[in-house]
Amino acid sequence: MATPSGKRILLGISAGIAAYKSAHLARLLKKAGHEVRVVMTDGAQAFITPLTLQALTGEPVRTSLLDPEAEAGMGHIELARWAELILIAPATADLMARLVHGHADDLLTTLCLASDADKAMAPAMNQAMWRHPATARNTRQLEADGWRLLGPDAGDQACGDVGPGRMLEPEAIVDALFKAPDAAPLMAPDATPDEARPAKGLTVTITAGPTREPLDPVRYLSNHSSGKMGYALAEAAAALGATVHLISGPVSLATPSGVNRLDVTSANEMAEAAYRLAAQSDVFIGCAAVADYRAANVSEHKIKKTANSDELKLTLVKNPDIIAEVAKHRAGALRPFMVGFAAETRDVEAYARDKLTRKGLDMIVANDVSLAGLGFGADHNAALLLWPSADEAGQALGRRALPAQSKATLATAILDCLLERLEQADATASPLAATPYSPQDPQ
Repeated sequence: MATPSGKRILLGISAGIAAYKSAHLARLLKKAGHEVRVVMTDGAQAFITPLTLQALTGEPVRTSLLDPEAEAGMGHIELARWAELILIAPATADLMARLVHGHADDLLTTLCLASDADKAMAPAMNQAMWRHPATARNTRQLEADGWRLLGPDAGDQACGDVGPGRMLEPEAIVDALFKAPDAAPLMAPDATPDEARPAKGLTVTITAGPTREPLDPVRYLSNHSSGKMGYALAEAAAALGATVHLISGPVSLATPSGVNRLDVTSANEMAEAAYRLAAQSDVFIGCAAVADYRAANVSEHKIKKTANSDELKLTLVKNPDIIAEVAKHRAGALRPFMVGFAAETRDVEAYARDKLTRKGLDMIVANDVSLAGLGFGADHNAALLLWPSADEAGQALGRRALPAQSKATLATAILDCLLERLEQADATASPLAATPYSPQDPQ
């Protein structure tokens, strides 16, 4: 993605194994036309040398707060004033904690306190450290203080663990920092935090991507979902102030900033996570393309072709209907506002209306995935929003058509409508919130 040129970026590097990625990040930023200066903590120098970063940026690398030459002219204050953006990558759990408490015990933390520049960081740590309540508290405080968190990603870690905590890849960091011109800003420049974050206080659970249903150790049933729409919704919801849980099928996407991501593979795994998190949520958005069926029996070994048959017969059984199950089980006063998706190839509105009613949803987002350049795998989409709406004659149907646009912009438009509907539902105190939440075990 093209990035605006000419920005003065202060790249801070702290003591994580992911520091080796910072060299590539510095190179990408320079290649995009930005002026880059690097500040390294003492620990960062154990993973990558200042000389490497100096060669890539063409600028001296600063490592010490008490550098006699630099301090002769109050160098750290000059550097703080020079920066238009401070980007810390990687940002360790220790550094995040020190920034939360306003420490200024090294050059990097001092610059962060002394600068009015925009600030962003890419966390990187062990998955248990990222999930620790202390880190969660620090994350919330940093965001409240104006920091933008990019990631982390999830996957294999250097320590051998698997889970969230990996630093985003450099390309993903650059992409997240400099979005397309039509992408919604994280916060309006002149808005107060509460005005810019209308979803603050809400907990939103979103399912995204496909599921995979194994046939044998090497084959599975799946679909073309890329997860882009669900991830765009998660990013937009977090930017609007919500606490966001993203239940993700297998996709090749980075975790949106400030989002809690849970990776699953099969429909049963997604169902278990959805039932658990729905009970803690104000809003549940079922955006995932869940496989309707799975193999009745998964072969222990690879299914081989046979010479005397041109056919392979599979017995399939139904997967749990996640959105319907969550919708029919209520969570008392905290009953989630239910939003479903209908990806259709014909009679889009008719099928969506039927699904809205049949599954007991509060809103449905319908789109025609047969249109070229829209839907599965594309960066743009159009949608038709439908919801039940009481009128003088009884129950009518609310309707809002959203034209083709980037999925990032579309996500914000969907959430705007959702928040309107949620506010109206709160005002009318729907009786649907009466029964206890007791989801069935996934089939």
